[in-house]
Amino acid sequence: MDSKKKKNVLHPRNIHQAGYDFPKLAEANPALNDYVIETAFGTTSIDFANPKAVIELNKSLLFAYYNIQNWSILRNSLCPPIPGRADYIHYAADLLAKDNDGVIPTGSQVQVMDVGTGSSIIYPILGERIYGWSFLGTDIDATVLNHARSLVKKNSGLSKKIVFQLQENRQQIFEDVLRKDDYFHLVVCNPPFYKSREENWQKTSKKFHALHKNKESLPVQNFGGHPNELWCEGGEKKFVRDMINESMRYKKQLGWITSLVSNKENLPPLIAVLEYNKASKVEIIPIAQGQKAMRILAWKW
Repeated sequence: MDSKKKKNVLHPRNIHQAGYDFPKLAEANPALNDYVIETAFGTTSIDFANPKAVIELNKSLLFAYYNIQNWSILRNSLCPPIPGRADYIHYAADLLAKDNDGVIPTGSQVQVMDVGTGSSIIYPILGERIYGWSFLGTDIDATVLNHARSLVKKNSGLSKKIVFQLQENRQQIFEDVLRKDDYFHLVVCNPPFYKSREENWQKTSKKFHALHKNKESLPVQNFGGHPNELWCEGGEKKFVRDMINESMRYKKQLGWITSLVSNKENLPPLIAVLEYNKASKVEIIPIAQGQKAMRILAWKW
């Protein structure tokens, strides 16, 4: 298992290592100017406790660095932190390179499944723009996928490489999505982290007050999120465990299977399931996610 990466250090290939170039970002998206502030240290930033500011920052990053125009998310959808999501893609690329004589495979022949793609379709966007990969984005929400399709149509080059499939059975992940002749070199996933609305609210409140020092302010979830994006019965531990168990039925159709894991205490029982079922490879990859420590759990049968 690999855990060499230092906490909160972006991947060496991540173009966001130097931080945010706000003049460049505001030039790409003038609407960002309304949210740019000067910090107590005399630096330029935005109020990360303001959801509108975070969305405009994302629009700026996607246009300035990835040539994505007219990006948007459905109201109250999860708004992904771009540098952290790019890190996931880069480390996933490193996994693929291990099976390709150390060379990262690029181009449309690389097939990737994004489980729970969401209305932002951030992993397909970044994976296609950085490495030219092809994606199947799955979700249990038809409205989300309709929005995702509209984003693809608005941006040149995406429609031939990003397609979507509705998962009609909320209890399944790969079943009824994988066809008999499908093969995916990589699976990525940002699972629902919380067990319930109450747990989500507690964590949101703590995070909000860490960003916003006014304790009287009503907590706002700055990165948003629909219920099915944020919580499910059993939380991320059950979701990823189900993902592991179901993936065993498709060993010949799936290469590296990966998922973000927010709570490090969930790793030992998940690894135990993988080891018990004799996964051929298991890796834990620490990943930068702002001030929050995250990790990718990756396995291969």
